[in-house]
Amino acid sequence: MTAEEAKRIYSNEFADLIVEFAGNEPSFKQYPNATFQSLVHTEPAEGHGHVTYVMRIPINELSNQTISQLGYTAMPALLGIISESAVEASGITRIRTIPKLNLRGEGVLIGIVDTGIDYTNPIFLKADGTTKISVLWDQAIYGENYQSNTFYGTEYTGEQINLALKSTNPYDIVPSRDENGHGTMLAGIIAGNEVPEQGFTGIVPDAELVVVKLKPPKRYLRDFWKVPDNAVCFQENDISLALEYLELTANRLGKPMSICLALGTSLDSHDSKSYLSRWVSIRAENYNFSIQTAAGNEGSAKRHFFGSINPSKGFETVELKVGENEGDFSMELWGDSPGLFSMDIKTPSGEYIPRIIPKINEARLASFIFEQTKINIDYQIVESGSGDQLILLRFTKPAPGIWVFRVYGKGDLSLSFHIWLPMEGFISNDTYFLRPDPNTTLLSLGNSTEAITVTAYNHEDRSLYLNASKGYTRTGVIKPDIAAPGVNILSPDLSHGFAAVSGTSPAVAHTSGVAAMLLEWGIVKGNFPSMKTADIKILMIRGANRAPELVYPNKEWGYGVLDVYNIFNSLREGL
Repeated sequence: MTAEEAKRIYSNEFADLIVEFAGNEPSFKQYPNATFQSLVHTEPAEGHGHVTYVMRIPINELSNQTISQLGYTAMPALLGIISESAVEASGITRIRTIPKLNLRGEGVLIGIVDTGIDYTNPIFLKADGTTKISVLWDQAIYGENYQSNTFYGTEYTGEQINLALKSTNPYDIVPSRDENGHGTMLAGIIAGNEVPEQGFTGIVPDAELVVVKLKPPKRYLRDFWKVPDNAVCFQENDISLALEYLELTANRLGKPMSICLALGTSLDSHDSKSYLSRWVSIRAENYNFSIQTAAGNEGSAKRHFFGSINPSKGFETVELKVGENEGDFSMELWGDSPGLFSMDIKTPSGEYIPRIIPKINEARLASFIFEQTKINIDYQIVESGSGDQLILLRFTKPAPGIWVFRVYGKGDLSLSFHIWLPMEGFISNDTYFLRPDPNTTLLSLGNSTEAITVTAYNHEDRSLYLNASKGYTRTGVIKPDIAAPGVNILSPDLSHGFAAVSGTSPAVAHTSGVAAMLLEWGIVKGNFPSMKTADIKILMIRGANRAPELVYPNKEWGYGVLDVYNIFNSLREGL
């Protein structure tokens, strides 16, 4: 990659498009000014021979037909952060009383892909005052000190961070900051030092950290997906390169790694077949790694609709309440194969858009007389990733009130469909379905098959977190896998104090710490030297606490409540 090509990574004058090919680097005659960057630099698992590229073209070469020409997956998804006492609930305190099992993360790396980290916080310092951070890659700082596989951002070593910590102005030396606090929260819950006077301890305080601070998305993607300017979000191609960076770094340092992913999107096929979900699963198959994903906080948000069309009636009615002053937003309908779906639209004022008959890769712009609203409608009869039908609607200046969609189905088999609105932060709580379904609300990456998907519960009263997303996937794969403490969890804030947080983000951080304990026991201590995500998932499921009145697995709790003491107890009983 030339220096000029590398500049396209940052420039808002160039669009990033994800394309997948077998063989050599592709070229497109219709895009003569395109450049290509491979998103895969390590050997993929067997059976995944296609190579995925980011194709970068001038913004003026984009059109409303881009999805029709290249497919839905070509436009990088935008993923947001999932945010919205515990160590005893998971058996961690009990296990630490057993000297042989006092697992504190020594020799294990923690991978964080998020908003960065406040490296000046004392909870991230070792006893000698040096940093626990082995390396920090800030994608947002343009420079020449990047790893050869990335071509952007700046990498800071632990030595550079230690030098900064000795300075009266540390950010003059290492200018990477966590302006949001979400990444710092995750890192603190997993690997923060014990602070007895605050009643705080990380799960594995002796682990080291490898942190990726993701860069902000390009302007055209916010505009395309209708994501508000104040929403924290990141491009899936940047997340993909971050995961590869973590893998390469762990291999270079020769240590196992537990990776925490508290990012998600609801605009997705929800079946583990999206580009990033597939690559999370592929990387989770590698030995010496464990990958954990958050389920999301969409269970009670009323942003999911499920319908099943009665063939004798021919359609299902969907009512959507759009709040006052709602900004632009997107909405996706995914139809179960082999059914064929179409819809008509009635606005709050009664204007009517007749049924749009589906055609292969059809793109329409719907406008109205009495409303300022415009809707870009894209039909994908066979969406390339899932193989199912997608109808993507992108609303501009949506009129408040009740919108009515009649969804028609054609076929003699399944005529079921799902509709999702954007996740929390991408749309207001005043816009929702009047007949919502709380199930199938897991955010992707929580639909990734191989990763450990974590939901949240209140460890004080053993109740499920009210807003936790619920399973299963759209295709019936059992998710979530495990429940972990996620209500009023003490975590570090950006003022070097502590605050209580709730949601599946602290729950997945908690579980990532437990995964690091198992990696220490298995790989560092030599008890299970060929450990990977699937093995850790099975150990967590075997040791999970299950309420006798419930049937497991289920859509809310997965296989039960995380309990590390029971994990080792089950191993002892199984020997």
